[in-house]
Amino acid sequence: MEILAFGVQADEKPLIEAAFHGHHEVRCLDVFLTEDTAPLAAGHPIVSTSVNADLGARVLRTLADGGTRMIAQRSTGFNNIDLDVAERLGLTVARVSFYSPYSVAEFAWTLAMAVNRRIVRASNRTRDFDFRLDGLMGRDLRGRTVGVLGTGKIGEAFTRIAHGFGMRLLGWDVSPNPACADLGMAYVDKDRLLTESDVVSLHLPLMPATRHLIDAAALKAMKDDAILVNSSRGGLVDTEALVTELRAGRFTGVGLDVYEAEAGLFFLDKSLEVVEDDTLARLVTFPNVVVTSHQAYYTVDAVGQIVATTLRNVLDYTEGRRSENVLVPAAP
Repeated sequence: MEILAFGVQADEKPLIEAAFHGHHEVRCLDVFLTEDTAPLAAGHPIVSTSVNADLGARVLRTLADGGTRMIAQRSTGFNNIDLDVAERLGLTVARVSFYSPYSVAEFAWTLAMAVNRRIVRASNRTRDFDFRLDGLMGRDLRGRTVGVLGTGKIGEAFTRIAHGFGMRLLGWDVSPNPACADLGMAYVDKDRLLTESDVVSLHLPLMPATRHLIDAAALKAMKDDAILVNSSRGGLVDTEALVTELRAGRFTGVGLDVYEAEAGLFFLDKSLEVVEDDTLARLVTFPNVVVTSHQAYYTVDAVGQIVATTLRNVLDYTEGRRSENVLVPAAP
């Protein structure tokens, strides 16, 4: 059976081909799954998709009409998939429920440190042989307060790094993580966390209850000199409200690896085009903001685990097994 994989990055392709060798043929496409590209899947019972694929109702119907019966998403998040429609169409959907939490946690701290110590500004200056220190002063993290919204596997890994820095730990989650509590984390309500934290980092899934969790009111509650990091899902932050606060001169820094309207932009080369997203265009102009292209997970360790799990999901489907990664089971 030939499996069609959409949205495959150049670094990812050899890992996918090596993993599937001896099991199934796999054809890797660098284009993302959209309404325009969905017809390419015709005749492929199984397709694999990336986190920015469009798996709304119209795309799912196109896939089903073309003979697709199983979707193996290469990500933990699945807010891009209309699961109800998939179930009605008889499509099995599986995801990667776990991969290296250290990849994202370490990158979140990379963003925090980059804006705290003005790394991008310093690097740009030295390329022009400007070695002044004006405007590059940062702050020690030791003794300061970090607020972690979401203390699952990634949030825990992020907290362990913060503990190593010697920071005061505040957490917010529907249920406390005992491992974080053992590190000295105090679980508090969201308002207190935002008010007291010098660094706020988001490690939550995107769902209706968490969309724009960091809205205008939440942003106003934060310290004027706080650092905000989002390496989870773009929709957790109201970007328009964030731009408003940045224009008012607030925040030491903001590090974003995700953006709520990133589909159709991230993972693509838009350097020769006019980007029509005025909010993103404004966001990247602030000197205290670093935006990266949803790369926090992008380590050989994490991607290797993602690919291995995707293969297992495919084999489970073809061999009639059910796993914890299945979001929509096979039709009876």
